[in-house]
Amino acid sequence: MTELEKGPQGRRRGRGARERILGASQQLFRDQGINRTGMDQLSAAAQVSKHTVYQHFAGKDELVAEYLRRFDPDVMPEVFDRPDLTPRERLLAAFDIPASTPLCPYIAAAVELHDPRHPASQYARDYKKAIAARLADAAREAGATDPEQLGEQLALLIDGASARTRVLDSASFPTAAAIAAVLIDNAIPAPTGDQ
Repeated sequence: MTELEKGPQGRRRGRGARERILGASQQLFRDQGINRTGMDQLSAAAQVSKHTVYQHFAGKDELVAEYLRRFDPDVMPEVFDRPDLTPRERLLAAFDIPASTPLCPYIAAAVELHDPRHPASQYARDYKKAIAARLADAAREAGATDPEQLGEQLALLIDGASARTRVLDSASFPTAAAIAAVLIDNAIPAPTGDQ
């Protein structure tokens, strides 16, 4: 970095400030929570002034909502947009989450914020509905008799496994995947052979 890119006291300035703010928020919100992260700490971690933070975001509420919007904007494309997997395999792939994965940021934000009208809570709700819809779409492709119900069941199972993994500090997704396989098999009629 050249000296021209540094501001007072060696801080970075200008270019990339918004991305640095979002990167710092992602790290701090995940590591210590939204409520425990202050704007002074966030601006220091992003190497920008508090004034710069407020130039890019009207307040912390807007920053938290943008943090969630950017976390997974395409709703698990690594699972649902894979043409190499059958619809049933995509449903099960939604449970291939390493135990080291932190608590779902959408659940964490909704729990921490306690306000259903907060922009981040609203976005978390929309995201959770989008996950259930993507699961329902895959269930429909797989031939489920009630794809919306299966999508909701699997979404609930994912959220429960995420929370249980965090609370118990142990891998809950393998057990959730086994339960999901039973739900999927019960929801998708066995193929009938023409004999």
